[in-house]
Amino acid sequence: MLIRDVEIWNGGRADVRLQDGRIAQIGTLAEQPDEAVIEAQGGALLPGLHDHHIHLYALAARAASIPCGPPEVCDAAALARALAVPGDGWLRGIGYHESVFGGLPDAAALDRLVPDRPLRIQHRSGRMWLLNARAIEDLLTRAAPPPGLERQDGQWTGRLFDEDAWLQTALGGNPPDLDAISRQLAGYGVTGVTDMSPRNDPALAAHFAQQRRSGALRQRCWLAGTLDLAEAAPDRWHLGPAKLHLHENALPPFEEAVAFIVAAHRQDRAVAIHCVTEVEMVFALAALEDAGVRPGDRIEHASIADADQLAHLAARGIAVVAQPHFVAERGDRYVLDVEPRHHGDLYRLASLRAAGVTLAAGSDAPFGSGDPWAAMAAAVSRTTHGGVVIGADEALTPEQALALYLAAPDDLTRERRIAVGEAANLCLLDRPWAEARLRLSASDVRATWVAGQCVHERVDQPPA
Repeated sequence: MLIRDVEIWNGGRADVRLQDGRIAQIGTLAEQPDEAVIEAQGGALLPGLHDHHIHLYALAARAASIPCGPPEVCDAAALARALAVPGDGWLRGIGYHESVFGGLPDAAALDRLVPDRPLRIQHRSGRMWLLNARAIEDLLTRAAPPPGLERQDGQWTGRLFDEDAWLQTALGGNPPDLDAISRQLAGYGVTGVTDMSPRNDPALAAHFAQQRRSGALRQRCWLAGTLDLAEAAPDRWHLGPAKLHLHENALPPFEEAVAFIVAAHRQDRAVAIHCVTEVEMVFALAALEDAGVRPGDRIEHASIADADQLAHLAARGIAVVAQPHFVAERGDRYVLDVEPRHHGDLYRLASLRAAGVTLAAGSDAPFGSGDPWAAMAAAVSRTTHGGVVIGADEALTPEQALALYLAAPDDLTRERRIAVGEAANLCLLDRPWAEARLRLSASDVRATWVAGQCVHERVDQPPA
């Protein structure tokens, strides 16, 4: 394929030929017989975007789920309306936040909303499910109650903590097909993903391999997850870091966390540690200090990080994978829920760069939008949905925001480039970067290639 007259990222204007999955030639090129040609007309050609933190199967399941939290649902009355869906099977809700009900509703409260069918609602954190009585009854006929199913005064409360594996086994479902969300990601110009589910193991890796073989998952895929994942021979996917998912209310014994990091390093793998609170960050940095840091070790989210922690991250060479769009999507709640002394520490970006911390970004979808362009815009504006600016000094330039998605997934310190011999994972915009940088909109993505194969071409453009 010949892409004619493009504005190459960090290069000049030229033609680009793709062949055998790679960039074969760059320059002023003559069309070859029977060669497909796209007239780019000066549109920017970028390395394909990489989402460095996503949960693909949860994102696919979201399509069949009901939003149960802000901004779609903001109070109990709105929740009742959202759940008033005809039918008799399971209802699956997502995105619940305590502001909707003034806390965490128990099974009895959910029964008043949905009395006649099983209901499960996932908390926005992704670490808790809220069940009504029909759901509890149905699940306990299928499997013995797990430790994470809360009980008070001899009664099940309906709150299920950190038991996704048990829930999936009890429900007996297979992971959903990834075709629809892969198409959507391709439309954003995303050519690669790092799936960060802490439960990824050899069995789930086999599902990912099947999705890649079938063509349902178009993007190149790195899998983070369990230590056992290293035992699976990679088949159309790449082994990513071992995931340590911390939760402030149930931190693992410190020695176990250190042992996990050491075991990952012995597998020649980095670790990715989930940190969304001050306590989790302190714990993670202490564990890394005790276990020793290796290149590639990273903190996921770094939702709150003070100046001393920034210096520690930089000195130890620990990377951060952030979610810039959370300031836009959740910032109004952060202003209310987070202590004022920490407002300047929320989702830092510019200060991480200035300190010398390696920085990349991921969507955390479905817990945030999967649109990387919206995240770039949020990184530049630092503005909440309600118009409040959080940490104006943390704003990035459009070029710095884009760079968060150009980092190589196997080495976040390296920015991927467009050059002869490089893999043909590319994103073509319909306009020059000078215009696109002022918009940072997914609507500007004209075409996307993965390994030289076109996986997205906007329908309002003339055919190649």
